[in-house]
Amino acid sequence: MTLDRPINRRNLLKGAGGVAAASAIGVGTTLASAPHAHASGLKIIDHKSFGRLQYYRASTPSINWKDSGPGINVLLPDSYNRGHRRYPVLYLFHGGGFRDGEADFRWFHMHANIIDLTAGKDLIVIMPDGGKAGWYSNPVSSRVGARNWENFHINELIPWVDATFRTYAEYAGRAVSGFSMGGFGALKYTAKYYGHFASVSSHSGPASLRRDFGLVANWANLSSAAVELGGGTVYGWNWDQRRVSMDNPVERIESYRHKRIFLVAGTDSLQNDLSFGAANEAQVLAGQREFSAALHKAGIRHERYEEPGGHFVRQHRLRQDIDGIIAHLRKAR
Repeated sequence: MTLDRPINRRNLLKGAGGVAAASAIGVGTTLASAPHAHASGLKIIDHKSFGRLQYYRASTPSINWKDSGPGINVLLPDSYNRGHRRYPVLYLFHGGGFRDGEADFRWFHMHANIIDLTAGKDLIVIMPDGGKAGWYSNPVSSRVGARNWENFHINELIPWVDATFRTYAEYAGRAVSGFSMGGFGALKYTAKYYGHFASVSSHSGPASLRRDFGLVANWANLSSAAVELGGGTVYGWNWDQRRVSMDNPVERIESYRHKRIFLVAGTDSLQNDLSFGAANEAQVLAGQREFSAALHKAGIRHERYEEPGGHFVRQHRLRQDIDGIIAHLRKAR
């Protein structure tokens, strides 16, 4: 474990253990109806309320799905409907392999216990679709219609959230975090859109696209071609080098200055674990070490943790991360 930046954390609130059904979260909470449309072209076509959890499905020209649109999960604070306060926001991104917004929430619910980890916290958590292998990118090519996840998240989702909920629509009121592919997306968006997020966290997310002959960039291309883009790719088979550099955290070090940075990776290797997750984590660990070394060299403070295990979210680190985010962002008032 490396601690480059002491973070003042609030005392943890002891929540109930175990995992509760989403439909049982504070049923009875009321919420003002969200705007049906947004100037960006995003339209809400479905809305379900499960107390603290609000589920939306959107229609947007950025994501051209024939049968539906991307999902948006909004986890509200317990106190949201007991006053008129504004709240800081955490954008929490899922890893690869998902497509439906409800499934994305179930993943964070079942594996990361996000309901209990945010109980009693003054924080809005936004968990949007990111595609099965969207890599939080506008791809070089797609053979199945628009899959512009970056445009959806940055230019449509964030304005919609700020217009719909009582947020701080500013840098000091936003954090971004994610797991695996979502951890990469969090790091990438923070560098490319400097004024959007005051805090960034990557839980087992890759931080280096070019190391080991471009293993992560090649995996982004292969996975997106196979399950997201119908043979299209994020970076092109002959890489769009400028695009790779713009997305590559280790090439954007100065863009992380003056931000809260939180990194977690597992130390299991293929020597003691032959699973696909261990293969993923070995590359994640190497990339995060490279990224951390570059941050050190630039004098940029950050928190980084290495722990036993492979490619998964460590709940105690996510709890620590959430408390650090709340301590760092503008307070609810």
